[in-house]
Amino acid sequence: MDNAIKYTDEGKVQLDIVQADNNLNTKVMDTGIGIPEEDRKRIFERFFVVDKSRSRKSGGTGLGLSIVKHITLLHSGNISIDSKPGVGTNFQIELPMNED
Repeated sequence: MDNAIKYTDEGKVQLDIVQADNNLNTKVMDTGIGIPEEDRKRIFERFFVVDKSRSRKSGGTGLGLSIVKHITLLHSGNISIDSKPGVGTNFQIELPMNED
């Protein structure tokens, strides 16, 4: 959510959380600047920042998405991204729910 807000100057940021089957699906969607295709494979690396000038202004370190990915994997989940420069970005996190 923090990145979606930082990188959306105009438009919207949307959060959807839905239970589907035995999973909790979380989607963060924005109409921000988007992520170029060549950078998408690296965005989960520690300290990787797509737009370094914007990161300096907002105080980003490039750790947030790496932490999100590691927490997701730690809980046997999946994370995916769909992004188009100038259109926006959608992140989806799917986490299995415990059967208690």
